[in-house]
Amino acid sequence: MITVVGIGADGWDGLPERVRSVVAAADVVVGGARHLGMIPSVDVRKVSWPKPFRDGLSELFERLRGRRVVVLASGDPLVSGVGTTLVDLLGSDGVRVLPAVSSVALARARLGWAAERCETVSVVGRNVHRVSRALAPGRRLLVLSSDAGTPTALAVVLAERGYGRSRMIVLENLGGKEERRVDGIAGRWAEPPGAALNVVAIDCRLDPSARSLAASPGLPDDAFDHDGQLTKRDLRASALGRLAPMPGQLLWDVGAGSGSVAIEWMRVHPANRAVAIEADPARAARIGRNAERLGVPDLRVVTGTAPDALGGLEPDVTKPDAIFVGGGVSREGVLPACVAALATGGRLVAHAVTLEAEMALARAYESHGGELTRHSVERASPLGGFTGWQPARTLTQWNLIKEST
Repeated sequence: MITVVGIGADGWDGLPERVRSVVAAADVVVGGARHLGMIPSVDVRKVSWPKPFRDGLSELFERLRGRRVVVLASGDPLVSGVGTTLVDLLGSDGVRVLPAVSSVALARARLGWAAERCETVSVVGRNVHRVSRALAPGRRLLVLSSDAGTPTALAVVLAERGYGRSRMIVLENLGGKEERRVDGIAGRWAEPPGAALNVVAIDCRLDPSARSLAASPGLPDDAFDHDGQLTKRDLRASALGRLAPMPGQLLWDVGAGSGSVAIEWMRVHPANRAVAIEADPARAARIGRNAERLGVPDLRVVTGTAPDALGGLEPDVTKPDAIFVGGGVSREGVLPACVAALATGGRLVAHAVTLEAEMALARAYESHGGELTRHSVERASPLGGFTGWQPARTLTQWNLIKEST
């Protein structure tokens, strides 16, 4: 069994005696250079993390099999830390965790922020635009930084998203002798980079002229950059209601267009995953830009044509929990491939606006059952000197819950 020891900015002196004895009794101590440097000259072998990190872990721990191994990690190793990675790799029975106080807990203690009234967002080794998904007026966020440049990058994102009035508090080296606090306003942030080890607290304040975007399905159409290939707001909300996003689940958005369905799926919960499949390279690039701007930069975009592109996805994404088919419905083999790929209990929604696509949905409904509906949306618009109803194209929707493989 591997023991993961959480260590704070106060280093070796901050560890309880019982935890120090665990480290001292190890045959090998594994960690980053900063953490290994905190350990005094005890009679143990020190090993740095492999490069590349994730690909080298299995080989490293296979070489260390049978030895008493201690891994050093920051604070609570299970809060956006290496402890989670090791549990995923070795299983919970193969990892024992001895946590220190997390930087999140220390930050909340310094600020007097209750845990249930703020959200934690990690951008450690990730795209800083992930914070955009969590922005809302009056909300409090704790952002786990990647490095000393993260606060400035966050300030830029906040200003771009209409949250330039937000208060930012950078808490450096929490719990250590060099602990420091820097306060400022996002839109006027001019502080030079400080310590690499920092947490950024954000008290979200929306600019008067800006618009807030909800995490619930049904974003305004103009929230997305598009060339007309967009599942419109009312029909998108209907589709997402039937796709039923649940935390941690995976969606395929086939014929994704602007990526609106995949993006809204991921905005519902930070653990949600999605793959957008789009044949047109320009549209695929646009999906990536939309995803970053709307706070879900981890959306995976695949440039390719279904059904061929579906077979080329890696094993970890070949059993989606939900599939939306917004384009290519009438193409031979698309719907059968999607039904076959869907996990048991998974949900599929497909849209058709052409006669050919509608016929494909009718055949799928006849073969698999499910629900077939037609949606007609009309919007009030000027008509001469009066107001009349302007109908949109009628859309046929097929949805299915897969009961067996």
